[in-house]
This record gives sequence, C-alpha cells and structure tokens, in this order.
Amino acid sequence: MMKECLGITINSKAVHMIVRWSLLTGMAWTLLACASATPVSLNDTTDADGVPAWVNDGSSIRTSKAGRRFHGVGSAPMLGDFSLQTSTADNRARSEINRILASYVEIVSRDFIASGDAEETGFSEQNVALQMDQLANIDLTGIQVIGHWQDKQSKIIYSIAEVDMQQVREAIKSAESLHPGLRKFIKTEGDNIFDRIAVSEE
Repeated sequence: MMKECLGITINSKAVHMIVRWSLLTGMAWTLLACASATPVSLNDTTDADGVPAWVNDGSSIRTSKAGRRFHGVGSAPMLGDFSLQTSTADNRARSEINRILASYVEIVSRDFIASGDAEETGFSEQNVALQMDQLANIDLTGIQVIGHWQDKQSKIIYSIAEVDMQQVREAIKSAESLHPGLRKFIKTEGDNIFDRIAVSEE
C-alpha cells in the first residue's frame, strides 16, 4: 500500500521499518547511557545509601594483591549533554591522578633529602617545588577510567581513573626533566615509600 505525504509517495511497509529502526536506535542509546552510569565500585562495596566506596573515599593511593595503584576520582554536574558530562568527569579524574602523583613525588623528594644522599647529587629543598612543576611534562599514557556512577537525585556523575605504580615508574624513568638523583631514588625506594603511605585493600 502506498501513501502520499507532503507530495512524496511512501510505501507503508517502509514507514513501519523506519519507525521500528528509530525506536530500536533510541532504546540502544538509552541502554548505553544507563550502562555508562551504572554503579561500578572497587570490590563492589557500597554504603547504606548505595554509594560506591570509591566515591566516598575520593582520590587515593592503594595497595593490594593486584598491585600498587593511584586512583583519581572526578565528578561533573548536569551539563545538558550526557556525553559531555561524562567526559568532563573523566578528565577531572585523570587530573586527580596527576595531583596525587605530585603529592607522592613530593613525599619521595623529602625522603630523598632526609636520606642524606640528595646533597651529593645537588638536590636540595629548593628543588622540591621545581620537581612538582616538572611533573606536568610526564606522559602518563597508562591512565584508564575504570568506573562511573551517577547520583540519582543530583544527577552528578562520578568517574574513577587508575594507573599502576609500574606505569608511573616507567614514565618517571624516562622523564629527563626530573632530577636524575631523584629518579634513581624513586627506582630504589619508590615502592617502599608507596607502601608506607598507601591504603591497603587487604
């Protein structure tokens, strides 16, 4: 059966197929959006309100049987576009990784000075702030966003990003902008210092 609409002849069967395709496409996008905002938590732990533990804990340095990892948590309010909101939260989570990495390197730097070996390499208290600035040049390509969660009431989306210590160590090893003495100290003492300040999941 043929129908004419706005001067265009359309097969009714074709109309049915177009409508069906549109509905299926809409359903697929809805499912994708819901999946992206489905609660994802480390160790599947939530509080009494169903909020994942990693949302409450925020950015952290963690150690477990799985290894040594830096976790960055970022969030974004409603921005009128789900994809933009999610990518904003993801980018903020990645930025948090850089922030806590800077904190870690600052602790390592001060331990390096306290060890007495720093003076021989020309590393001093004045170098600490400089190393923090140099961290912006480190290429942490291993950062991955590993989970999302959306608050049903506020609609805020939370993202958690992760990078492990091995990837950080490799990045620091090749970062020529960092002080060579500090790079060597991180290679030998970095894991011990990490374990001292990390939250244990075991």
